[in-house]
Amino acid sequence: MAGRRDALLTRDKNHPITASPIAVAIFIGVILGCIFAFFSPQGFFSYSSTPSILNHKMVSSDCESPEQVSLLKLNIQSAKEKNSELKKEVKGLMERLRLAEEGKGHAREQYVVLGEKHKAGPFGTVKALRTNPPVIPDESVNPRLAKLLEEVAIYKEVIVVLANTNVLEMLQVWFTNIKKVGIPNYLVVALDDKIEEFCKSNDVPVYRRDPDQGVDSIAKSGGNHAVSGLKFRILREFLQLGYSVLLSDVDIVYLQNPFDYIYRDSDVESMTDGHNNHTAYGYNDVFDEPSMGWARYAHTMRIWVYNSGFFYIRPTLPSIELLDRVAHRLSTEKAWDQAVFNEELFYPSHPGYDGLHAAKRTMDMYLFMNSKILFKTVRKDAKLKKLKPVIVHVNYHPDKLARMKAVVEFYVNGKQDALDSFPDGSD
Repeated sequence: MAGRRDALLTRDKNHPITASPIAVAIFIGVILGCIFAFFSPQGFFSYSSTPSILNHKMVSSDCESPEQVSLLKLNIQSAKEKNSELKKEVKGLMERLRLAEEGKGHAREQYVVLGEKHKAGPFGTVKALRTNPPVIPDESVNPRLAKLLEEVAIYKEVIVVLANTNVLEMLQVWFTNIKKVGIPNYLVVALDDKIEEFCKSNDVPVYRRDPDQGVDSIAKSGGNHAVSGLKFRILREFLQLGYSVLLSDVDIVYLQNPFDYIYRDSDVESMTDGHNNHTAYGYNDVFDEPSMGWARYAHTMRIWVYNSGFFYIRPTLPSIELLDRVAHRLSTEKAWDQAVFNEELFYPSHPGYDGLHAAKRTMDMYLFMNSKILFKTVRKDAKLKKLKPVIVHVNYHPDKLARMKAVVEFYVNGKQDALDSFPDGSD
């Protein structure tokens, strides 16, 4: 052991101790650190300026110059405008997405029916094409209206009403309740200056058509039926621009958003003048002729007419053809627009006449309620009184304004006896 230890001591004496590389690196680092600390006490990446900058901003914010305040206001306004533009873009994209999805479904149906020839499927599985494709929008028809509809319509849908000064009070009830319900996509087609000014003063979307002698003479002084007939000419432009229209008379009280209850599977969806399931949706009416003996009973199909004062119409070729047919007949015949509207919708093709190939749907009579149903049936039935319709159309009664206000009192303000003083019909 002693010899081994001596040998080690002898080796250390002959060979001086060599410093470890790690130890050398540490020593150099310490020396450099001391030097840097002496010459740069704040360090290489100093953050001391940040508080001073913040303090400077805080101080300066308390005493902004008028120019800086104006600049800030301009920046805020610019941000608001950009936000508004972004909202419009989002709205447009959502609309395009919905239309694309809807179009995809319709296109699939059209391909199945109109595409390559195919065999019929199993019993109960065959379905005909129900929904006609929309027309290609043509903004050149009316650029001014197209621009307005871009701002007003939602998902290419809009409620449209025609009004002149003769119905001003009813119009006020009409749009007041639309606003209460929260329906944003509606438009008043003003037929005279006073209605246009009245709408603008009440922040109501309004459209005034370009001068048209054929329309203006009726629009300014015409009664309810005369004005009603104008809508078939005026609506054509809306459809050509690619918009679906919920056409509304002015004697209607809105209690819910009707667009939540539209099916959109037909060219025309209309409320009915019927007052029960048979008259509203159709029934087999048996005609009895005793002189025919064994063949005395003849079966007929009947349905009460659609109301031309409240219907949803899609921008399709059959829809536009319907408007053209009705407008032409009203301009050449002395006829009631509602009668002509129904004749063109329902009459089948026969010798000397080509019928209109339009799909149609009858709206739920208790949701889209006429005033005969309300005053003759609903108000007398405890269960039906609890039902809240989408709209009430005071189409069966001449005292329209008084009954419209009573409908508001009953359904909106909860006055349970508001409808009681009125007779079932008219005096």
